Amino acid sequence: MIQFTQVSLQRGRQFLLEMADLTIYEGQKVGLIGANGAGKSSLFAMLRGDLHADTGEIAFPQQRRIAFMAQEVTDTDRSALDYCLDGDEWLREIEAKIAKAEQDNDASAHAHWLGEFETAHGYSSRSRAETLLQGLGFKMADMAKPVTDFSGGWRIRLNLAKALMCPSDVLLLDEPTNHLDLDAVMWLESWLRQYPGTLILISHDRDFLDAITTHIIHLYQKKLTVYKGNYSDYERQRAAHLAQQQANYERQQTRKAHLQTYVDRFRYKATKAKQAQSRLKMLEKMGDIAPAHIDSQFQFSIPVADKTSAQLVNLVEADLGYQLEGGEPLSQLPMTNFNLRDEQRIGLLGPNGAGKSTLIKSLVGELALLSGERVCGENLKIGYFSQHQLSALDLQATPVLHIQRLTPTALESDVRRYLGGFGFIGDDALRTVKDFSGGEKARLALSLIAWTKPNLLILDEPTNHLDLEMRQALTEALQEFPGSILLVSHDRHLLNSTVDEFYLVADNQISEFDGDLVAYYDWLQKRQLAGRQQDKANANINVEKVDKKEERRKAAELRQQLRPLRKLVEKHEKAVHKAQEKLDEISEKMADADLYDVTNKDKLQALLTDEAKWKKELDENEEAWFEAQESLEEAESSIE
Repeated sequence: MIQFTQVSLQRGRQFLLEMADLTIYEGQKVGLIGANGAGKSSLFAMLRGDLHADTGEIAFPQQRRIAFMAQEVTDTDRSALDYCLDGDEWLREIEAKIAKAEQDNDASAHAHWLGEFETAHGYSSRSRAETLLQGLGFKMADMAKPVTDFSGGWRIRLNLAKALMCPSDVLLLDEPTNHLDLDAVMWLESWLRQYPGTLILISHDRDFLDAITTHIIHLYQKKLTVYKGNYSDYERQRAAHLAQQQANYERQQTRKAHLQTYVDRFRYKATKAKQAQSRLKMLEKMGDIAPAHIDSQFQFSIPVADKTSAQLVNLVEADLGYQLEGGEPLSQLPMTNFNLRDEQRIGLLGPNGAGKSTLIKSLVGELALLSGERVCGENLKIGYFSQHQLSALDLQATPVLHIQRLTPTALESDVRRYLGGFGFIGDDALRTVKDFSGGEKARLALSLIAWTKPNLLILDEPTNHLDLEMRQALTEALQEFPGSILLVSHDRHLLNSTVDEFYLVADNQISEFDGDLVAYYDWLQKRQLAGRQQDKANANINVEKVDKKEERRKAAELRQQLRPLRKLVEKHEKAVHKAQEKLDEISEKMADADLYDVTNKDKLQALLTDEAKWKKELDENEEAWFEAQESLEEAESSIE
């Protein structure tokens, strides 16, 4: 059980928590929600012990193992597989003990630690790590690549894999789906449902929360309120609570009636069986949950262009891909025929790297066709959102100035009123973009798109950086948008709520997908299984027969190589023990209260200098030990 009793946490002049109480029981899967900046990550830092409450107490079980996903991007030459395996620190320690027992010819210790290795499921560790990495989108060919070869988003995935590899009683995950595609999100959801410990999860993906959580903790007005059930249950309970407040009642009823009108209008257009009917159900549900979001600061609409065309944009026998500098063109989607018509609402599905972004960039004209034609309707007006739009914002300009550049005649009062629906209230509309968070930049980019009155929205992962309330507002705005939509998103709620049909980008082609997201996940699992079987078959075909005599000679050479490697491991292990002993001695001396007397200033300074020196020695030798141990393991594997 984790218990907060009258906990307060202050940052600067602001209280994030004030006399807050909370109880989380063993085995619960808890979703932690609240507005950006409310203090969710700070609460996680308190759970990890990195922050301490200003008042009150936080009680933990006596024996607890906490695993968490690091947010910083690590820079190391360790392979992706070994980096993931490092998450199980106890297993790594056992491996070191086994190696030492072998070096010391200590048969008793060696037998003991081999038993511990089996108990810690060491023999299956590499297989488990490979499964984690494959589930998060890594290929078998990626396993041996150093971490430095991966981009920032893929390194965050490695941090997630490392956290999942760590045996734990409590697992803390802060926005684990931020850098994942839809395929990896679905896999992670399945893994977390089977996690046996206590899970505390920060996420802005409501379908992800719905599938996993048993309780929701709402951090609101410096208090922690627990709701039993998943996120949808929280919405219903909060809606009922707010409905009891007379001040909100009329606003709630007006909003619900507005949504119901749209449901009734759409009902007679929902002719496409599976996807459109799914969207209709989501529309009907939104009327019921609208009261739960009545106090949201976000509420906006996306007006459509005054004129449109029946055919908006067509790709005709187009070869989509990239022209590599000084090389051959790289084709991803050859001979593509793809049409976007008025009032179509399409969700794009497909494995990571299959070409979804290539298709989108080709449709908007950001990427030149390798061959074929791009034909645009006479009245085509595209509103395009991608993460590149965030970096294209003028860092020195304000939201108001961004809008006024689009429409110089617009009155500042009208612009500020408009921007208020996107959360830029009061002076926020006059702040420069350089001070904005990722979520604020995303909201501004969406506001600029809406201001231009498009008739075709092309959105590539629009919910990255957006919190739950802004996602809800965007979902409602897209529901009511009367134009066409092409959407790529790992947010299943957004997909289910806003599109009428799915198209699949896979195997160098685009095809209509006759199914829902559950059917897509089934398709994906079968495809991944077939891919793994093919990899094994290819590996078996490529195995070369080696002359036995030559094999024995090479094995003897490798055994000879083990001798200096073992000595190197031992050398760094001794250095680590020495540095740790010195640090323990310094720590004992620094516990003496008299040391901090002004007369002992020089002695304290000398100890601090020694502490820094031995910490450096410890870090350097630990790293060197890991590298030497890795080389030893690789050599031993080669012998086997």
